[in-house]
Amino acid sequence: MADLENEKTLRKISDAFKELAATVNSQAVDMEVATFSRACSLVSPLFGCLGIAFKFAEMDYVAKVDDLAEASKSIATLNAMLDRDVEGNCVRKAGSHTRNLLRVKRGLDMVRVLFEQILVTEGNSLKDPASKAYTQVFAPHHGWAIRKAVAAGMYALPTRAQLLKKLNEDEASARIQMQNYVTASGPIILYIDKLFLSRELGIDW
Repeated sequence: MADLENEKTLRKISDAFKELAATVNSQAVDMEVATFSRACSLVSPLFGCLGIAFKFAEMDYVAKVDDLAEASKSIATLNAMLDRDVEGNCVRKAGSHTRNLLRVKRGLDMVRVLFEQILVTEGNSLKDPASKAYTQVFAPHHGWAIRKAVAAGMYALPTRAQLLKKLNEDEASARIQMQNYVTASGPIILYIDKLFLSRELGIDW
């Protein structure tokens, strides 16, 4: 986290996801686990910047991305990774790469909705954008206790200005990078959903 001051986290995220989106849109090659997990790891500091409300998401997301990075040493593509878990009959088991991929995708989706909401919301509070993102993406999969803890944590969110300062961004550049991520992440999230749906694995578990 100490390096955040000198690094443009949002730019790195949007650049990495633009590259991933280009892979998806070309449809010529399967997405590599290594490239995907590397891009996802760039998103991790963002959860940290959101404070206590998203602490659970940060810890869960980081652990799952680490697992995918480890998997990339022996598995080349996301397609192959899912096929291996299907063959091993362990898709839904805790700790399976496929289950972890679904969780990581949810993290990416949450950030996408958060950025969308920040872009259309006036004012300095992040409570509304963060609440909408959480409710839309994570809440359906969480029990009452986690939902209650997150609701309490929303009061400790940084302001928009504090978040931009943590990310070393000004409003104008942040808007550009957030929009880039929103645009790029859409096809990637869709691609992952299709990997699950084409194997009839479902995405609501």
